[in-house]
Amino acid sequence: MDMNEVLETIKNRRSIRKYKPEQIKDDELKLILEAGMYAPTAHNEQPWHFTVVQNPDVLRRINEVVQEDMAKSDVEWIRNMGSNPAFSVTYQAPTLVVVSGRADALAMQADCAASIENMLIAAESLGIGSVWLGLTRFLFARADEVAKLGLPEGYKPYYSVALGYSAIERRPVAPKRNMDVVNYIR
Repeated sequence: MDMNEVLETIKNRRSIRKYKPEQIKDDELKLILEAGMYAPTAHNEQPWHFTVVQNPDVLRRINEVVQEDMAKSDVEWIRNMGSNPAFSVTYQAPTLVVVSGRADALAMQADCAASIENMLIAAESLGIGSVWLGLTRFLFARADEVAKLGLPEGYKPYYSVALGYSAIERRPVAPKRNMDVVNYIR
């Protein structure tokens, strides 16, 4: 059986951690965000909000804050990453999308995660590199920094997605998948 385009895109998607400095096109960004808006959501609440950061000074500040707080972590690997002067939580991507969820929604974290996955797959389909960023949680732990994101009242940031044109010559190979994770009850 031939693999369809969607399944092929899903299998080919990789986390990209090196980007060209050029900004992605607005129409590409719009398509990626729209894919996020079409994610499944509990009770059709659509409890997400997207903050697009493309300002280089703001991106630099986000990287500085995250790196500073990571360097103080009790977790050794996080502390080591944060202590590395070359580390950038956004991997120098020209676009960062902060995904927030309405705090009183039924399943805001699951809904936001589904939205992010849709954006990652959409980016891959458009030839745009992406990586899901969990370490921006260090920024989200600082109320003063979250206030700068201009979130609507009652929303909380969960994760971020870095987007940009890949600067990697050879795409990473998919790690072998454990296929023994299914049982059937028929």
